[in-house]
Amino acid sequence: MAELAGLVQRLEVAVGRLEAMSSSGGGGGPAAASGAVSVYVEAYDNLLSGPVAQYTALSQKIGGDVQKHAELMKQAFSCQRQFLVTASNSQKPSDSVLTSLLAPVSKVIQEVQAFREKNRSSPLFNHLSAVSESVPALGWVAMAPKPGPFVKEMQDAATFYTNRVLKDYKEKDKMHVEWVHAYVSIWTELQAYIKQHHTTGLSWSKTGPVASASGGAPSGGAPAPPPPGPPPPPMDLDKSSGGDSGATNRNALFASLNKGADITKGLKHVSDDQKTHKNPGLKAQGGPLPSGPKPFAARPTAAASPARTLPPVLELDGKKWKVENHEGAQNLVISDTELKQVVYAFKCNNSTLQVKGKINSITLDNCKKLGLVFDDVVGIVEVINCKDVKVQVMGKIPTISINKTDGCHVYLSKDSLSCEIISAKSSEMNVLVPNKDGEYTEIPVPEQFKTVWDGNKLVTTATEIAG
Repeated sequence: MAELAGLVQRLEVAVGRLEAMSSSGGGGGPAAASGAVSVYVEAYDNLLSGPVAQYTALSQKIGGDVQKHAELMKQAFSCQRQFLVTASNSQKPSDSVLTSLLAPVSKVIQEVQAFREKNRSSPLFNHLSAVSESVPALGWVAMAPKPGPFVKEMQDAATFYTNRVLKDYKEKDKMHVEWVHAYVSIWTELQAYIKQHHTTGLSWSKTGPVASASGGAPSGGAPAPPPPGPPPPPMDLDKSSGGDSGATNRNALFASLNKGADITKGLKHVSDDQKTHKNPGLKAQGGPLPSGPKPFAARPTAAASPARTLPPVLELDGKKWKVENHEGAQNLVISDTELKQVVYAFKCNNSTLQVKGKINSITLDNCKKLGLVFDDVVGIVEVINCKDVKVQVMGKIPTISINKTDGCHVYLSKDSLSCEIISAKSSEMNVLVPNKDGEYTEIPVPEQFKTVWDGNKLVTTATEIAG
């Protein structure tokens, strides 16, 4: 099945080449005139028929959401190929036209990312996340002067999720491991392609006509609108202020300023009995003093539409316990558990969740002020995009991962003191270790590090914050 999908992908690339050759006979540069495809378009076709085709084929074998996601990715690469054909036959257009030409690719990128958000409960969520985090790399065509490093940065953004796929499937299903390698090779090969053909930015044609928003070179059409007329003449200040009186007033002003210190000789002396701060009675005679300018009042704004609230969920879907959208729920309990099951808590705020028994893993995603208490986990407990959460281990746990989280307290049990705690992009993390008397000692997780070169490698150590 995978070999057949790869063959279909290569046939589609060949058809694309023939279509480009047949549609370019109407003019548009030397390449179009000869009916040939640009060298860098051919090199891009090799990328499509190689790692992209392999990724698509393996996605079809895995099926489900991964296959649907791959169809969108296939569409994105196809749109980018069409854009490269246009660039190879045309000169670079204005920014507004360029934005129109890039619109099809941008639209598919948004669809790829939206598909992940709509399928957060998918058992293949890590696959979807790896693709969603790295698909912006297709924006390299608009990046200059370093499109290659931009692709590398987007590829690195997917590493967190590809590593999770490898960890979950390396002992269970080698096909998912091959899927990761195929997908990562797309961006690796794309970097090599960019380095060879577009090192400092997309290479536009030097001889073809300027590209149009329709996707190719302009071919006649309506003439360009005429340029705007000249600006209006400058305003005559003398006439606007009443003829000669304007000039006379200005001359009188400059003459007064030239007097220097003598300008104050014309001022009238004010005696103490005429000063309001020394004669309070004058305030009563003159009425209330005028108030100063009032501060700007807040402009009334339209009432914000209420946020759409989703119904709370606590159910077993296959092997996954879904705990979602709970607000102020203090007695959430999962008791009928099995070793192969996982728990996924999403957008649970000001709540408490207890998981009894021994299960495979627990994930807290986008939760605020959530308390988690569990017995035993044989895999990992992950805390992602959370704020002010507390995690308490009653039994054993080998690994706890904290990522993109602000505020996390981990209470270890005596049986879980050997637990590994892995953190990234997080703050205000504390580990509480039990004492012999049953009390806890709170120890902060380092957030500041020092890195030095020892002559062979970089050595990083935790440091205490000075001050």
